[in-house]
Amino acid sequence: MRSALSRVRWWWDRRVVRRAALSALIRRTGNFTGVKWLGRPVWQNLADIWTVQETLVEREVDMVVECGTNRGGSAFFMASVLDLLGRGRVLTIDVVDQAGVDHPRIEFLIGSSTDPGVVAEVHRRVAEHSPGHVLVLLDSDHSEEHVLQELRAYNDLVGVGDYIVVQDGVIDELRMLRADRPGPLPAIERFLHEDPRFEVDEERSSRFLFNHSPRGWLRRTR
Repeated sequence: MRSALSRVRWWWDRRVVRRAALSALIRRTGNFTGVKWLGRPVWQNLADIWTVQETLVEREVDMVVECGTNRGGSAFFMASVLDLLGRGRVLTIDVVDQAGVDHPRIEFLIGSSTDPGVVAEVHRRVAEHSPGHVLVLLDSDHSEEHVLQELRAYNDLVGVGDYIVVQDGVIDELRMLRADRPGPLPAIERFLHEDPRFEVDEERSSRFLFNHSPRGWLRRTR
């Protein structure tokens, strides 16, 4: 049980410090559009991408499924980390081909991440590689219904102890992003109610405080 003082500190950090500082960071960085990895724009909050790197190592991930390629920066970052580890593939999905990234560990798939044909192709490719540990990243359309569809479509790719990461739940927190609500957070709550095999990894979801993905690290427990 938290003491009264620790509850107040938790509330202050999460509801006041986090929101004020993160709003300032988003304004100052153009929502992290200038963040680069080896010269390529990665367009990721540094706290989020650092936690992804740690998880690739700690969980011995050898297959990443990413919904939302955009310019390919995050796929390139993860492929670079996998290069250093000497293993793995990144399968990244988007409705348009605009990445401009070429890396031997990256596979591209064009189409909606919730299209049944695309979902089937993702499952086929993952099975073809027979990975030991899969990490799924949801970073495409952040609307509630779309995120929920992705969670339902790809949850069976991850094994016990591995993760689905629902990115950009910050949409549901900050006033400056309210036009995009409802977003990932209600989708997460609905999915957890539907599928008791998953739980929120609170440590990964909040350890750096200024991340974009509150309650976003969903760990399969059984």
